[in-house]
Amino acid sequence: MLLNYFHKDLTEAGCDEAGRGCYAGPVFAAAVIMPKSFFHPLLNDSKQVKECDRTILRAIIEQEAIAYAVAQVDCEEIDTINILKASFKAMHLAIAQLKPKPDMLLIDGNRFVSYKKIPHQCIIKGDGKYTSIAAASILAKTYRDEYMQKLSVDFPDYGWNTNKGYGTPQHRDAIARLGLTPFHRRSFNIMPVQPELFEVEYAYEDKTC
Repeated sequence: MLLNYFHKDLTEAGCDEAGRGCYAGPVFAAAVIMPKSFFHPLLNDSKQVKECDRTILRAIIEQEAIAYAVAQVDCEEIDTINILKASFKAMHLAIAQLKPKPDMLLIDGNRFVSYKKIPHQCIIKGDGKYTSIAAASILAKTYRDEYMQKLSVDFPDYGWNTNKGYGTPQHRDAIARLGLTPFHRRSFNIMPVQPELFEVEYAYEDKTC
């Protein structure tokens, strides 16, 4: 069962990103302040939740959250500052939108760049441990998936409507045949294609209902 807080008496925001290992598209991040009493049986790390259930959870989180925000950093900036810094920047942009401002940040992962003077706690696999981080993972994932599905209308050969920019065989084949689009991350050295990249991360994408 997910934990509802790290510090009982503080207003905490959970933060997570989506799309860090993708070949294409922005990296998204979400910051969410949930009521400390919130519970939903479907809520978990977004990678462990079916796509249709993520859609259900997104609506519930947006309705029940005390505050939430989603932000993105595009592929050009990812190539300029690197994906790790871009992930932190996306989190910062999301946190900046929160009202009320949190007293504490719960960050999924083992590294973070402090945002202003707000204390933070990095939690490895936190999206499977804390409600607010799990909620952030659902929002970041669903917003990014929606973005990539819209992009796929103009770039159907790359399969972004299903692979969301990860390095699937279809995606790698399209890169080899058609080259890179303006939405590909050139700093990832994906041309020529390197099949071993990100296959583990892709393996748990898009659980169907």
